Amino acid sequence: MTRPTVVFASGQLLTAEVWAPQIAALSADYDLRLSDHTRDETIADIAQRLLAEAPERFDLVAHAMGGFTAFEVMRQAPERVRSLVLIATLAPNDGPAQTERRQGYIRLVEDGRFAEVVEERIPILVHPARREDVALLSLVRRMALNTGETTFLRQQRAIMSRIDSRPSLGAIAVPTLLIRGEQDGITTPEHQVEILAGIAGARLEPVAHCGHLPTLEAPLTTNRLLAQWLAGQA
Repeated sequence: MTRPTVVFASGQLLTAEVWAPQIAALSADYDLRLSDHTRDETIADIAQRLLAEAPERFDLVAHAMGGFTAFEVMRQAPERVRSLVLIATLAPNDGPAQTERRQGYIRLVEDGRFAEVVEERIPILVHPARREDVALLSLVRRMALNTGETTFLRQQRAIMSRIDSRPSLGAIAVPTLLIRGEQDGITTPEHQVEILAGIAGARLEPVAHCGHLPTLEAPLTTNRLLAQWLAGQA
């Protein structure tokens, strides 16, 4: 019997390690694929690459920047997605403040200060109580290092140039689950309300005592939510 395919779409500065707990928990029952978000400079191109490398039908599980890719996938080829899971993401494009912050990151990297960008981002990535968690922070730093400066700049430019996905939310007709850490330092409850209002039938599962990285900060909860969700799509 062919296993259903699940495609993971990752966030910026994150590698396959961000999904390690889910890969361990789900690999026996699903064909797990990791989309490539490292080689393209637009979200549309990242989505095209995902679709080119994915099978004809799949469940899409997207985190953060991966959510931007997921919205684009749903514009390009909605018929290929069986269900959608959006983790710690948002639908609007950047406003002036976000653009200026990202341009500041680019300037730092161009000045040879990539490590400073990573350290500046860590406090907004994890729950306040986890900011002294050596193992978790070491993993976040390792993923950033493995991503590297060149890919980070490519990802930044893709994020900065993305379109506003709110107008197209109403066209998403597949079952959709939202997962968000209650102490996420990047997305807000209002962002989730926008998605819930836009996608008919979407539901939200908040994760307590968790920041922007539910897959790592609350792996057992995230594994349970994904296992239940995916089993329900059969």
